[in-house]
Amino acid sequence: MSTFEPIYGKTERLFLRQFSEQDIDPFYSYRSNPVVAEFQPWGKYQYDDAVSFVRRQITNVPGQPGTWFQFAIALVETDQFIGDCALHTLLDEPRIVEIGFTLAEEHQGKGYASEAVKLLLTFVFEQLNKHKVIAFTDVRNESSIRLLERVGMRREGHLLENYFSNGQWVNEYQYSILQSEWII
Repeated sequence: MSTFEPIYGKTERLFLRQFSEQDIDPFYSYRSNPVVAEFQPWGKYQYDDAVSFVRRQITNVPGQPGTWFQFAIALVETDQFIGDCALHTLLDEPRIVEIGFTLAEEHQGKGYASEAVKLLLTFVFEQLNKHKVIAFTDVRNESSIRLLERVGMRREGHLLENYFSNGQWVNEYQYSILQSEWII
């Protein structure tokens, strides 16, 4: 079990926790992996970016309007850091939040991302008492599309050329789920 606090949610296999300094190297490793970064806007990720990002997350608190908070995803048995989930609390309407998720390549395809997103949704709806969760995904990212639908989110929009990333305009799908629809 983790020695890190706080723990934001736990299953038999993994838990969501606060970031720590020990997460910098594995965080950099997967953020700089071209396979993991294929549908992400961060481009060529640098080690200094990882250091400053993780250090900011160590002191952040989830649910603050206008902020992004990253939850570290770790395995219960070893406390190995394997990915992160993001929570963006909207400034203009803090009862609506946006989520995201990224998993190290070697841990993809094992159901960890779905478990982590379900934990995140439970935390958002039960602990933070948010009204609605939204998520955006590149229309080419079939794995993320399947995951969002698997956890009960519905596609609400198809946004054409919604953001510019890595030299090209990207089309996205918007997904959402209401607190009243969330069933564990």
